[in-house]
Order: sequence, then C-alpha cells, then structure tokens
Amino acid sequence: MSSEATELQALKADSFGRIALMRDARGLFVRRDLVHVPLWLRLPAWWLARREARGLQRVLGEDAVPQLLNWDGRRLDRSYLDGAAMYQRPPHGDLAYFRLARRRLQALHRRGFAHNDLAKEANWLVLADGTPAIIDFQLAVCGPARGRWMRLLAREDLRHLLKHKRTYCPDAITPVERRLLKRRSWVRDLWFRTGKPVYRFVTRRLLKWEDNEGQGPKP
Repeated sequence: MSSEATELQALKADSFGRIALMRDARGLFVRRDLVHVPLWLRLPAWWLARREARGLQRVLGEDAVPQLLNWDGRRLDRSYLDGAAMYQRPPHGDLAYFRLARRRLQALHRRGFAHNDLAKEANWLVLADGTPAIIDFQLAVCGPARGRWMRLLAREDLRHLLKHKRTYCPDAITPVERRLLKRRSWVRDLWFRTGKPVYRFVTRRLLKWEDNEGQGPKP
C-alpha cells in the first residue's frame, strides 16, 4: 500500500493490533497494524494476522469478501466493504439476504475455505445494497475442499448462518434446515467444553475485552 495513505477513522484497537479505515490514491481500505502490539502478544497477533492474510488469499476474487491488498508481516491491508454489521442493520424477514448468503458461503467452501467464526453477527455485513458479505478471517481454516475436516467445518459455518436465519426469518426455516440445526458436531461440543472457557478467560480477564457471541470485539 502507498506510504501516503491517510487514516480516516479508528475502527478498533486491542491487544492484537489497531484497525483503521484508510484512504490512499486508489480509495478506501482497511488496515490492521501490529506496530503497537505488546511484546508478549506479538507472536499470537502476527499468527492471527497471517492466518487472515492466508484466508483472504484463498478466496481472492470472490464476491462480498474483502480483497487482500498487502501483508508485509506488520500491516495487513484489505479492501473496504461499505456496509453495517448484521446486528446494526438486522435483515428481519429478508429471505433473499439469507439465500444469497448461503450461496456466497458455499462458494467460499468450494475454494477450500472455512470461516470458523460465523456465530458472531459482527462478522456478517449487510452491504449498502442490502446483500450479504463476510469479514474477519483471523480464525479461517484452509485445506482440501473435499477433505473430511474441511467438510465438517463447512457444515458448522452453515449451521451458524442458519441460526441467524432462524433469528431473523424464523418462518422460512425448512425441515432440512431444522435437522441441520439440531445436528451438533463433536467439534462444537469440544469447543464448548474446553476451548470456550479458555477463550473467555483470556479475552475477558486478561485482555479485558467486552465480547459476546452476537457482536464480538471485531470490526
């Protein structure tokens, strides 16, 4: 990215970096900057940013996801998407939104990409034209699209989308979708028994994040 980029607005700052809306000669973009990360968190912050960069690279060119512009090990630049988080602009009764969201999610899955953090409404955007987009790829997993592990993670992504559909379009949930919603994988159960308590302790006690499953701390 150009060194002449200007910061327009800080979107978020936490222990894993600072995220800001930027502008340069080519227009708006979003920058994740690790320069102010505390020394003891630099390795995990770099690892998460690199993971995001790899996820963005895997889905480069797909609709309604940020496009990777630059990653140099310290700054990650991605294209700006004009929209609001799902909880800020709820798609009540908008079945077209969820139909398109499913198609776009499945297109990512065919690329061998699983988002792995779609329970958070903050990671679903409602764009200016009312269509869906997906952001925040720090926990994304990439691998062979037809592999057993990736298919399992893809199904979990879809379950999370259907949970949002059940919230905003409850009358449109089909019998097949109801069965999928009830089909909880061992990955989900293991996370709730082990990973989630550790995540809550680290983010809420050590890092002082005010996180929740709907909004989350991320832009």
